[in-house]
Amino acid sequence: MPTDQTYAGHAIFGASNVSDARDAAGLEDTIPKYLKDTYTWAYVSPLAPLIFDHPLVVSAILWGNYHRLIETVVGEIPPASRVLQTACVYGSFSPRLADRIGPAGRLDIIDVAPTQVETARAKLVGRPHARVQLCDAINPPDGAYDVVCSFFLLHEVPEEYKRRIVDAILSRVGPGGKAVFVDYHRPRLLHPLRPIMWAVFRLLEPFAPPLWRQEIASYARAGHADDFTWSKQTMFGGLYQKVVARRRPVMTG
Repeated sequence: MPTDQTYAGHAIFGASNVSDARDAAGLEDTIPKYLKDTYTWAYVSPLAPLIFDHPLVVSAILWGNYHRLIETVVGEIPPASRVLQTACVYGSFSPRLADRIGPAGRLDIIDVAPTQVETARAKLVGRPHARVQLCDAINPPDGAYDVVCSFFLLHEVPEEYKRRIVDAILSRVGPGGKAVFVDYHRPRLLHPLRPIMWAVFRLLEPFAPPLWRQEIASYARAGHADDFTWSKQTMFGGLYQKVVARRRPVMTG
């Protein structure tokens, strides 16, 4: 969940860092207006994880495809990788990534909502190679990563944020690395869930419909996009997509 502010000095590492958690709780007022207006019920309210962060609920929201979608990301991540996850995710996504890369790797997770940060931290107890940081998705931590993941983030942000997030993600992909985007996609014309999802978007996900019309690659500025090779796979009758952007080798000589 991005905002225009960066929270330097408020990184939260490890489940025992209670003082940092209290600092994070004091930053609720810095959450961007669009997020408060649109998604307080889903991400900002302390009650939200109690309602949504359950396997059956997450699976139902994604029509039974949650674990399949997780595994399509996991398959892109070699063990011992350095991975950046650009928003917290309900369910088992973050622990699954942490277990995939193992203690020889590193998983950095960022999110702008303190409630989400605290929830993710609790899931990662006993995995010191994974850390959660209160941070802006349009200005992620410095450094180069082997894999940068965006898992159902883009449909939750306005169009300008989509562009800024995609460029920020690509900027953190190191040599030989990749960005992996999983999100909604325009389903096939006769998909039985097409009218239902359109109604859901109209009522609850106002920033999602553009992903039915635009390719994720189109959100990257032209010069940046050309540094990558792009591939797309659709799933569940086209309702979901996985887009992988692989950094091209630097030509020398």
